[in-house]
Amino acid sequence: MKKFTLSVATAAFTLASPVTAQSAQEQLDARYDRALAGGYKAMMLCSAIATSERLGGTRSAASIHEWELTGIYPALDPIIRDLPYEIVRYSLEGVETPPLYQVRVDWADDMPARTATQSAVGGCYVGPIGSPLEDAPVLTVENATDNVPGDNWTVNDTALADATKEALGTAAFDGTYGEGSRSTAALVVKDGAIIMERYADGFSAATPQRTWSVAKSIAATFVGVAVEAGDVETDDPIALNYWRQGGSYDVRNQITIDHALRMATGRYSDTPGNRTDPLYWGGSTVNESAIMWPVVHTPGTVYRYANNDTLLAVKAIERYLTFYGPEGVLNRFGMHRTMVETDWSGGFVLSSQVWSTARDLGRLGELYLNDGMYDGERILPEGWRDYVSDPSGPQPEGTQWGYGAGWWTFKRPEGNAFDGIPDDAFAARGNRGQYVVVVPSRNVVIVRRGEDMVGTRFDIAAFTRDVLAALD
Repeated sequence: MKKFTLSVATAAFTLASPVTAQSAQEQLDARYDRALAGGYKAMMLCSAIATSERLGGTRSAASIHEWELTGIYPALDPIIRDLPYEIVRYSLEGVETPPLYQVRVDWADDMPARTATQSAVGGCYVGPIGSPLEDAPVLTVENATDNVPGDNWTVNDTALADATKEALGTAAFDGTYGEGSRSTAALVVKDGAIIMERYADGFSAATPQRTWSVAKSIAATFVGVAVEAGDVETDDPIALNYWRQGGSYDVRNQITIDHALRMATGRYSDTPGNRTDPLYWGGSTVNESAIMWPVVHTPGTVYRYANNDTLLAVKAIERYLTFYGPEGVLNRFGMHRTMVETDWSGGFVLSSQVWSTARDLGRLGELYLNDGMYDGERILPEGWRDYVSDPSGPQPEGTQWGYGAGWWTFKRPEGNAFDGIPDDAFAARGNRGQYVVVVPSRNVVIVRRGEDMVGTRFDIAAFTRDVLAALD
């Protein structure tokens, strides 16, 4: 077997000066922020480049700095763009752009670079802080570009008048729906055909972006596939082995898949929204950071939005998902350009770390419009659409939105506060402006992708209302 060597592209940056802090704790926090910023940058560069190249496209480091690495969390934003990095590639004779192996980001003079490594199935995983640097392993494939099937979308250019399409498309990108918002894609599907599609410069139908929390709705879809296969039921206790040892003494054995999908496990989480930075950027694992939190409320009684709950629901179907592979499941309903990332130990980070195209997210919405059917095959249980869009559990406070089982709803138990949007509409929502809106009564799917900076927001409800009004 031939052994390949590294080819390295180095960014011409220098390390930023250490932050002078007033106390030992502030110094520690500043150092931790630099470590997280290094992991964030390594992951974003690695994932954006690797997923694009697997689909036959390209993303430049400059583009990623402009979009994905701008306007992020306030603690990391002043640090991240100036951190020096290396893009490490295999050496392949006769290949102009060899496959990406790893991205390395320097963050401290006395510690190894933070690393993100391309996985065998696409996407990347971030290594633990302090993990040693190693040469690239032997490469067993000659090209990292997959032979991806066509997406088979029908395009209907007559469903909307040209002037209407132009007006909606322009408004989706010019700040009409949120001052300072930054759209990268807008897609409308009606009756199974694309009727409007627009992209920012440098993005296209083949450009994958991180879904952020839209991944939670994809996770709920994976659970539905496992339910249809007879592998689990939503009322099943999750009852992991390390909880079972406590029997009835450990109340976590009462947590069901339904509780986890509805953000109602009753477990403690350390921050509102449960940021899970140690998992996303710090190099910890799902088992380390998401599973062992204690219960502080009776399961099923209190809503608290938490990445950890989605990760727990995925643990319940981990055996099924590992056996068939996320890509094997996604391919069954036409999502050929979607890649599910893992932690370095192989745990699925399906609360956020999925990369997908706008058209693939349109396929996700179409699956729900068709109540779980795709190309004559039942993928999800009959009625799964109604299940995920039913805000029957405890609900979030301080918002007009309701919450179902892994999907947000426009209708809360007390009614619908969104004028012009039908009661049956529901949506997947993610950080930085990722949205998939499903409107079954109108047979419409609306996808909006963005890289909105902290402090800006795209008004997806207003955009949905205007799209539906244009179709009247």
